[in-house]
Amino acid sequence: MPEAHTTHLNPQSTGSTRQRVRIGGACGFWGDSAMATPQLLQVPGLQYLVYDYLAETTMAILAKARAKDPALGYATDFVQAVMAPHMRTIHERGIKVIANAGGLNPEGCRDALLQVAQAQGIALRVAVVTGDDLMPQMPALQAQGMRTTVGAPLPERLLSANAYVGARGITQALSAGADVVITGRCVDSAVVLGALVHEFGWSWQDWDRLSAGTLAGHLIECGAQATGGLFTDWQQVPDWANIGYPVIDVHDDGSLELSKPEGTGGLIHPGAVAEQILYEVGDPANYLMPDVCCDWRHVQVTLTHHDTVNVRGARGLPAPTHYKANATWQDGWQLQLMMAIRGIDAPLKAERTAQALLARSRAMMAAQGFGDYSETCVELLGGESHYGPHAQPHTAREVVLRIAVRHAQAKALAVLQRECASSGTSMGPGTRSSFSGRADIQPVIKLCAFMVPKAQVRLQMQLEDTVQEASDPALPPAASTSAISDMAHDTAPNTVPEPHEATPDEPLHDCRLIDLAWARSGDKGDDENIGVIARHPKAWAWLRTQLHAAQVQAHFSHLVQGAVLRYEVPGLQALNFVLHQALGGGGVCSLRSDPLGKSFAQMLLDMPLRVPASVLASLCDTPPKDHAP
Repeated sequence: MPEAHTTHLNPQSTGSTRQRVRIGGACGFWGDSAMATPQLLQVPGLQYLVYDYLAETTMAILAKARAKDPALGYATDFVQAVMAPHMRTIHERGIKVIANAGGLNPEGCRDALLQVAQAQGIALRVAVVTGDDLMPQMPALQAQGMRTTVGAPLPERLLSANAYVGARGITQALSAGADVVITGRCVDSAVVLGALVHEFGWSWQDWDRLSAGTLAGHLIECGAQATGGLFTDWQQVPDWANIGYPVIDVHDDGSLELSKPEGTGGLIHPGAVAEQILYEVGDPANYLMPDVCCDWRHVQVTLTHHDTVNVRGARGLPAPTHYKANATWQDGWQLQLMMAIRGIDAPLKAERTAQALLARSRAMMAAQGFGDYSETCVELLGGESHYGPHAQPHTAREVVLRIAVRHAQAKALAVLQRECASSGTSMGPGTRSSFSGRADIQPVIKLCAFMVPKAQVRLQMQLEDTVQEASDPALPPAASTSAISDMAHDTAPNTVPEPHEATPDEPLHDCRLIDLAWARSGDKGDDENIGVIARHPKAWAWLRTQLHAAQVQAHFSHLVQGAVLRYEVPGLQALNFVLHQALGGGGVCSLRSDPLGKSFAQMLLDMPLRVPASVLASLCDTPPKDHAP
């Protein structure tokens, strides 16, 4: 396995912006480290800082904030914790900033940022891209009978509704001279693609380049996940405390080099980059973005230097005619409790405690005229409850009992909220009934997805007194989503290796999937995405013929209610699995302790396998690969 090194960025490569564009990925979610911006400001020749704040869960949080205060609804950290301390340095160096920090209120985010700039005496030109907020159109869309992607009617009383828009408005803002571009709910990768189209003058019909630019944005949209964060081989990643954030140098043909600032921790590794490429993409041949349909099956990652990888091979097809959109609404209330239980037979005591508290609270709720809980979830953290039938037998002497419940009425949940404290004196020995006082009753903010025609979404770019139309023209019907899917599957060459065939008398050995592959998992609503990347070509040949969707579905049968689909990615020598209805609703809609599915890859990597000796020998006897595959 390659050792970790810090990056030495070449100062001579900071010439014409049309030869290469250098971008730093400074934020992967709302709550990411404040050290990213000052770290990336040390990179020579940096031209852009991009910030991705939004996810499905974040939009629900912003909807809650805006419901309490109409002036909120944007990522406040972007203004106070990120831009305010570094605004002067960013402005003096001429670095452009692009962020989707506007959330549900881009204008409010802009106004707050301009106040900071004025206080510092900086003449900052801040553009906003608006129109993704669909709330004004929702009555008409509902009247048209628009339904969700699963065929259900749209909820009547919505908190928010936003289209996932593309990069056109960002490009227009940069061309108009903006120093900072703030958007609402653009797709994560658009903050990079908009800059690349502006710098290189790419056509909005140059599908391969648009796909490559989208891949560039996808690689760094989760911050340090591209530079060693969440890597399967985490033991090899040094200095988490000072992990380096990603830097990409993108060329006019769409190829790129990924590195990190000199002197930082983390790891530039082909396996880690391949994990991020597959992160939450669904079908890699048909990854639908607003500006292009991406085919990343033949993307390759090559280690070109001890601390730099080259990424190339993205292909594109015409953009879809519709935007994906998400809506949020309140659907009842929830309560989550946690208590520590220690001592002999701790898991048994914890389970009995949970059932006793639920039984007592149900009886008291009924006596007060309330109905039963609409949903409950009991987990023993430390007892491998999430592993279901694959949990290892053990005799844990301490666990954290987690109880989560839902009800249509907040007053009903107040019963359990109050009664849980009594377990500290009336139930099992070794019980601490609360970590931090009485838990709060929270509203349940649910989310649904639907598709809206681009023609019904009017986008605008505003920079000072200038307002420009930024809408995406709809494609002709021939370029529909279904046609794109067919083209993506029919036009790619078959470059997969020959299947591994063991000799009849070749011995089989026990191992785990982690011995053969890297893997990373993430969510898309209630669906789960697990990318599995072979560590060696022989491992790829074996996995391709032996690891099937049915096995993955059986492994997660205690968690997954829908179908499991498998996609081959020969360029990375990888398999991508999509597990439908896997997360108990997903995000804020789920009562589980892992509503984002971060642990699924770890659970799958523990799957036991019987593998030919020659496959295992290839992993032990050959030097580390310099590329993936």
